[in-house]
Amino acid sequence: MIRAYVVDDERLAVQRLTRLLNETARVEIAGSTTDPEEAVQFLSRETVDVLFLDIQMPGLTGFELLEQLTRPPIVIFTTAYDAYALSAFETNAVDYLLKPIDVERLNRAIDKVERFAGAAATDVRALARELAAQLSPARKLDRIASRVGERTTLLEITRISHFVARDKLTFAVVNGREHIVDQTLAQLEERLDARRFVRIHRATIVNTTFAQELFPGVDGGVLLRLKDDPKTELSVARDRVRELKARLGI
Repeated sequence: MIRAYVVDDERLAVQRLTRLLNETARVEIAGSTTDPEEAVQFLSRETVDVLFLDIQMPGLTGFELLEQLTRPPIVIFTTAYDAYALSAFETNAVDYLLKPIDVERLNRAIDKVERFAGAAATDVRALARELAAQLSPARKLDRIASRVGERTTLLEITRISHFVARDKLTFAVVNGREHIVDQTLAQLEERLDARRFVRIHRATIVNTTFAQELFPGVDGGVLLRLKDDPKTELSVARDRVRELKARLGI
């Protein structure tokens, strides 16, 4: 049996992948977590054959997690990246599964683990650094300015839960507090990291790392609750629900 460890910051994604792995009857789940730091501690003291690892996580990305491991195992990334961009992942020590995960594709990834288990060690961390560089958007925003009068506040993109357009203005929202920014949602879409940010409504772009719960609205629509202090609820346009679910791996 292959010993596997599962890391994803979305609990539902962990539960679904764990269930799929158990159903193959080929994998023993050594453990799982939604906390990258907890994963580092476990993998530093335990040995597994394969690590199923999400890339987009708050705190530590999948790539950053691997940097902290002295001897990383074979890695299967779970991600919402475009398949074309991920062709480089098909190496001896690294593979990928697109969310939502397909059972047939999962079994092929397990086949690969069986073929390369015990083979000569590959520097997974170096490979992950190379892949991170290849997949990093050239013009990705790291921070954005909010100007009010003579005061300018620099906002870290990773702390912004969502952007909303209202009354011909665009606001970046940090923990429920709105900050006016000088760009339209269309301009932001071009420069935001598409691996983290997704348009869920004509007036809203959300940072998926803040997504906590999807649930039906009273009008028959779908609402997204965020894991910020105000527990913000955002409306998801009907034609954007499928894409959002795919990004969230559900």
